[in-house]
Amino acid sequence: MSSTFTETDRYFMQRAYELACLAETHNEVPIGSIVVSEGKIVGEGFNNSIGEHDPTAHAELIALRQAAKTIGNYRLVGATLYVTLEPCGMCAHAMIHARIKRLVFGAFDPKTGVAGSLSNTFELPFINHRVLVQGGLMSDTCGELLKKFFHRRR
Repeated sequence: MSSTFTETDRYFMQRAYELACLAETHNEVPIGSIVVSEGKIVGEGFNNSIGEHDPTAHAELIALRQAAKTIGNYRLVGATLYVTLEPCGMCAHAMIHARIKRLVFGAFDPKTGVAGSLSNTFELPFINHRVLVQGGLMSDTCGELLKKFFHRRR
């Protein structure tokens, strides 16, 4: 896993962070995600499982769905997905099926993260598509947002 980030990466992660903050205003777990293709945001989303009564309404999946509709293809070849928290297994597999080229995430998730924390879904030998994974961009900022959210809920 590489951790060299560009100013462009920081710019797009900032947008994902803004979406995470928006999720929090809806009393959702504050996670935001965007999909970038050819330098443009083509999809974005924030967690909305509670409001939608949908266990699949994770930020990444919402962003992937919007990107696929924007592009007109469920294959998002060459796209980068930015998300404020290391993805879970469901979201990781969706990225693989969508043919995401690169994943950039913020905070590591030692409880459910599958891009290096608990395991690395993207490196399983039977996976037919490889995603370049880069974690830790704005890790402290993204992690602090989540910590404060869960602390208030307790």
